[in-house]
Amino acid sequence: MTDVTVNLYDNGPYEVSGEFQIKDGEGNEFSIEGTQYLCRCGQSSDKPFCDGSHRRAGFEDQARAG
Repeated sequence: MTDVTVNLYDNGPYEVSGEFQIKDGEGNEFSIEGTQYLCRCGQSSDKPFCDGSHRRAGFEDQARAG
C-alpha cells in the first residue's frame, strides 16, 4: 500500500502527497503521483485543483482534527 498524506492549510487548499487517484462525478480518473493541491474554497477555475483563488476570495477556514 502506498502512503498518501493530506495536509489542510489554514485559509487554503488541501495538499495531497503520494500516489493516488481522483474521480470526477462521471467516474473519470485523474492519476496523480507526487503532490497536488486541491481547492477548498470553490472558486478555482481549475477544479478540483487549486489555482490560488482562495486568496482573492478571502476564503477562511482553520480546520482542526477531533
